[in-house]
Amino acid sequence: MKISNPVDVPVYTVAGSETARQLPEWLIRKRKRSLKQDPDFANRVELLQDFEFEEASSCVRVSEDGNSLMSTGTYKPQIHVHNLPQLSLSFARHTNCLNETFLLLSQDWTKSLHLQADRFLEFHTAGGLHYSTRIPRYGRDLIYDRHSAEALIPAAGVNAEGSGEVFRLNLEVGRFMKGFEVDVGGDDLTTAGAGALQGGIAAGSVNTGSIAEDSHNLCAFGTSLGTVEFWDSRQRSRVGTMSPQDALDGRSEITALTFHRSGLELAVGNANGRIHLYDLRSPVPLLKKDQGYGSPVKNLIYLDSAVSTRAQTSEPKILSADRRTIKIWDARNGSHWTSVEPAVDLNHVEWCKNSGMLLTANEGRQQHAFFIPQLGPAPHWCSFMDNIVEEMSENPDDPSAFGKTPGGEVYDNFRFLTTAQLKSLSLDHLIGQTSLLRPYMHGYFVAQKLYEEARLISNPDLWQEQRQKSIQEKISKERESRIRGNKKVAVKVNRKLAEKMLEREEKAERRRAKRVLERGGDDDMETDKAPAVGAVDEAPKPVKSVLKDPRFARMFEDEEFEIDETSHEFQAVNPSTKFPKGLTVVEQEELESQKGSSGDDSSSESEEERARPSKTALSQDKNRISTSEYKKSGHKSQRGPQMVVSSSNRKPRQSRDQTFGSRVSKLKDRRAPTSANNTVVGERQITFAPAKMQKKPAASVSEGQRHDRKDRRSASGNVFRKM
Repeated sequence: MKISNPVDVPVYTVAGSETARQLPEWLIRKRKRSLKQDPDFANRVELLQDFEFEEASSCVRVSEDGNSLMSTGTYKPQIHVHNLPQLSLSFARHTNCLNETFLLLSQDWTKSLHLQADRFLEFHTAGGLHYSTRIPRYGRDLIYDRHSAEALIPAAGVNAEGSGEVFRLNLEVGRFMKGFEVDVGGDDLTTAGAGALQGGIAAGSVNTGSIAEDSHNLCAFGTSLGTVEFWDSRQRSRVGTMSPQDALDGRSEITALTFHRSGLELAVGNANGRIHLYDLRSPVPLLKKDQGYGSPVKNLIYLDSAVSTRAQTSEPKILSADRRTIKIWDARNGSHWTSVEPAVDLNHVEWCKNSGMLLTANEGRQQHAFFIPQLGPAPHWCSFMDNIVEEMSENPDDPSAFGKTPGGEVYDNFRFLTTAQLKSLSLDHLIGQTSLLRPYMHGYFVAQKLYEEARLISNPDLWQEQRQKSIQEKISKERESRIRGNKKVAVKVNRKLAEKMLEREEKAERRRAKRVLERGGDDDMETDKAPAVGAVDEAPKPVKSVLKDPRFARMFEDEEFEIDETSHEFQAVNPSTKFPKGLTVVEQEELESQKGSSGDDSSSESEEERARPSKTALSQDKNRISTSEYKKSGHKSQRGPQMVVSSSNRKPRQSRDQTFGSRVSKLKDRRAPTSANNTVVGERQITFAPAKMQKKPAASVSEGQRHDRKDRRSASGNVFRKM
């Protein structure tokens, strides 16, 4: 955005011909890449999408609800409607002829009345052209009386009686009513009263009109004769006539009229660029204002905002615009407030109510948008403009900028310190004594260079700390670049289960990625394919992870859901947890033998059953050396001679007393045994007789046949020959 008029009140040009250089259409495609380096193009703000016409625009209006914007232009003749909350163009509609002016009849854009250059009035709705009718003579302006639902069209020329006419089209009845006959002078444009020839070249006209719809609903019409006639819409009669005169050039054509909201004040603009402010109760103007360029005044707007801001001034303002400039001045004394001079001629100016935004229809291709923060806040559909303006306030060209320093020097290379931090650096003696400390809120801004020097003086070993810190940062950066191992699961409870599930998911993901690479297709396409009839789906769709499922979140967070690995239920489901993982079969046998020789007679298994390796232990580690392979390799068992159990009688053992006292009492009552093997209480005495291992004798084999070959099958089926 560019700033214009930086003297008193800054004006920001948001959109228009001044924001960026215009390029020929045949150069746009060529210079698209080079425009990235163009500062004018890079710093542009595109407020509304396609807020332009191919040649020029004639009129622009904002709807009463503030959500729509309609504008007309050429060439080709067309109508643009913008959706303001979306900052985009809704649609473009073409017409048969150029548009002079238009009005929005509804709160939004859906109903509009357009005055065409070929004497047609067109009614447009959301669906398109609804109805069109023709008027007898060319229209100059368009006014809508909401109280009587009538469209008033001031026209050029005179009727059969030699008077100018304002056509009345009643929209409720759907037909023309008797118009207002306004005196527009004779053929010489100097004599008053009727007498002009109908269709004459020098015939007068009713140029413009205005209606005080917020108060007494009085209609005012400005004529080419330089007079203003007031008509009462209820009685359809003339109320009075006013003749604004200037000492320099006398009476001139009235080109602009507007009522104040109170209805007691009227602003009149003529073809010589002069504005007269009248009180309806007095024929003498309150003040006179010269636009300065001698061009006809096109627009007069009372800027009465209902929303106030800190930067906004409370004095009433009036906007006056001709084809060269837009001026805003004080309504009380006529003092200049601010002005805008676009690079192209203006056709119409629209003010977004209760804001500081001005939109224009002009002769250039791009329509202009100006934002004045002191006039009002940004509209609700572009509230971000306030933030952009605040950022640009640091520009030295803006009078509201902070200080006189160049832009970007206010906070760059400065550090904010509190009073306690200044005391720790021994800089508190500079407070209020020098400009090196800039007070701001609860602290001070200190130059970064001064801060570094004071920090080194207060802590001489700072460079060593800084060096250690930089070394540690490099080491940590190198560690981050290394390939990490297993991922750590961030859970509070059941970490082993979570790691196991995560490892299973990673394996499934690797298998799926490998399968997709083998097929050479996209993963999404492969998963979306439905399996054929009767075929088995080898790659099921991935299921949502349990770790990420909120239904099982408490399982890994609440301690009440912690798995007890020592419980019987857990060991029944996971039998591998009974024995230590990684033991060989020999070590397992030794562990079993130690348990068996502990003197616990409550075990129901025999010594031979304990000596056998369990199937679970054999299945745990197949890479370990088994007992048979250990013996075949020539190693002897380190367990010593085998112990053979002998018993004279086998009976089921009785249950042993549980308490120590009961066992001691029984030992005292025992008597001497009657025999070597039997006791009084019916127990049996067991002895262990060590015996050496002996080789089995070789079986006797007949001379004619050998049976030592196990891999050879005997031809005879008689098994008694082998004995």
